[in-house]
Order: sequence, then C-alpha cells, then structure tokens
Amino acid sequence: MRPFTFVSLPAVALLLLSAACQKNVVVTTPTDTPSAGTTGIISTPAPVAKNTTTPVPDGGVAQFDTTARPGWLEKRIQQITAEPPQNPAARIMRYRYEGQVVYYETLGCCDQFTSLYDQNGKLICHPEGGITGKGDGNSACRYFAKRRTEERLVWQDSR
Repeated sequence: MRPFTFVSLPAVALLLLSAACQKNVVVTTPTDTPSAGTTGIISTPAPVAKNTTTPVPDGGVAQFDTTARPGWLEKRIQQITAEPPQNPAARIMRYRYEGQVVYYETLGCCDQFTSLYDQNGKLICHPEGGITGKGDGNSACRYFAKRRTEERLVWQDSR
C-alpha cells in the first residue's frame, strides 16, 4: 500500500487552473455575433413603451388633521412641546375603536408606554410599551392594534 501524501490547496487550485487554460475555452454571450451563419436564436426586441414614474408625495412635513381638536388635546400638545424633543418624535393619532373616537399618543423610545385616550381626554389604557412592549395589560386595549380603524395623524413633533 502506498503512503498517502497531502497536497496543499493552492497547489490543487493551480493545477485546475492550468488545465482549464490549456483547453482554450471560449465564452460567448447572446449579444456576440456568431462567426459564421446564425445561431437560430431570435433576439428580444427593444421595449417600445416609455418609462413611467409615479410621483412621490413630499414626505418632509406631515399633514395634520386639525379638524375639531378637543381643548384637552391642544393642552396636551402644548405640554409635550414644552419638554425637550423626544426621539423618535412624539405623535398623536386619531382612530375609531370600539365605536368611539380615540386618541393614541406615542412618546419617545425605549419602554415608555403609549397612551390611549377617549374623546374627552380620559386615559383608557396603555396599549404598547413597558418592559414587555405589550402595554399595561388592561383588557380595554387587548384588541386595539387589530380593531382600530380610520387612522389619522393629528399631530407630530417636528422639532
């Protein structure tokens, strides 16, 4: 029995490359003109339609729904703007939930509770946030994310 000899990986690669180069492999692409005759392949015609673009709305400044903001909500917005800016920016959304108009407030980052208020400014619950990210566990908010409708941005801190 012959003893087994190890061959280094670079030596194997060099051997394979040298063998491939000796065969004079020629690579052609579909756009190359055949040297004699035709290939029988029909070229795809150039497109005749013009490129279309869909205008993208300016995303720089949010458009706010300022219709019929309750007085308590205006006061809450003033309180938020009196504090240092949050990151991400504080925002207030309006939804319809369980047959009533509600206001959803997000504040900053990292484990802070979001707040859900009824149309009179009474705190209903904290649907999200906290250490678990699932809010305060109040059953009034259990289905908020799935059942909320008619989303409208009421206010977002632009500072």
